[in-house]
Amino acid sequence: MDAPAAAGERRFPCPSCGSELRFDPPSQGLLCPHCGHQEPIDVRASAIPELDLRAVTERALPPGAMEETRVARCGSCGAEIEFDAALHARECPFCAAPLVTDTGVSRHIKPQAQLSFLVSEPEAHAAMAKWLGRLWFAPSDLTAYARAERRMTGVYAPYWTYDADTETDYTGRRGVVRHETRHVAVVVNGRRAMQPQQVARVDWSPARGRVRRRFDDVLVLASTGLPKRYADAVAPWDLSALAPYDPRFLAGFRAEAYTRGVEDGYGEARQIMNETIVADVRRDIGGDQQQVTGLDTRVGALTFKHILLPVWLAAFRYRGRTFRFVVNGRTGAVEGERPYSTIKIVLAVALALAIALALAALQISLNS
Repeated sequence: MDAPAAAGERRFPCPSCGSELRFDPPSQGLLCPHCGHQEPIDVRASAIPELDLRAVTERALPPGAMEETRVARCGSCGAEIEFDAALHARECPFCAAPLVTDTGVSRHIKPQAQLSFLVSEPEAHAAMAKWLGRLWFAPSDLTAYARAERRMTGVYAPYWTYDADTETDYTGRRGVVRHETRHVAVVVNGRRAMQPQQVARVDWSPARGRVRRRFDDVLVLASTGLPKRYADAVAPWDLSALAPYDPRFLAGFRAEAYTRGVEDGYGEARQIMNETIVADVRRDIGGDQQQVTGLDTRVGALTFKHILLPVWLAAFRYRGRTFRFVVNGRTGAVEGERPYSTIKIVLAVALALAIALALAALQISLNS
């Protein structure tokens, strides 16, 4: 069994002043925030390992595929954040609930790859402020509070990717549209007449065949702390830029442990795959219209990766509600809670009504 990871295993001391180096998105290297010392990260091209999904079911993963880390669990959203002594009395970065550092040991599959942060914290903050500025009817005090220079939290969110070779036998029907002319009764100038009209008819014929598809990196969120609707909204991710896992990219950032297992995630991946397979079948059937009546899919090679993707988070409580904002750490795409101000909505409705009444009064005076 692997030894439990130390709480500070992702800390890198500065050789100049002894402070902790942090990963710096602009330079894509390590930077000391105190003395400015920089260390480049030399990323050597190498293949990212894949793991056999069936080996998980059989509990036959290769040695070294698992690790143990200490985590702090949020009792509100269920997120599990890798433990850091600095988290004491902090808020959960996902939901702003008080984070109790009741730590435990989590045994899980090691990350195999990550995308590093490209967007810095000031850039993420600016992107969030711009997004908030486009929201109509947002409470002014909430907007000002969110726009204030509050720190954002950089978190690596866990995902699964799945690769699969599939072969599908299908049955269905091919529809070919033809148009025929029919004479229909119409009334023209008060008189009944017959006029030709083109009518579409569909000729159906049975179809069967086989399609093959190689799926690569079907992406599934493995987090419960990061709401799926936010994760989907800040996509896509350029997974071709994935690099083999290197803890230096996580220096100064937090990592969320996955709370959705790889087998559970595969259920969602299969749904995504099935949608693509059905589209392949429709193309294979051809014609103008298609009906798919049966699918028999066989999955050959089936592998997965545990990867980490970077997001900036801002979460705070306002008048009893939690508001969360998520910024894609690669592209700067933003998504978050959509706050509404009842007062602004009432004033807008009243203003619209007043304008309508004024226009009606003006129309009446012009016609009198």
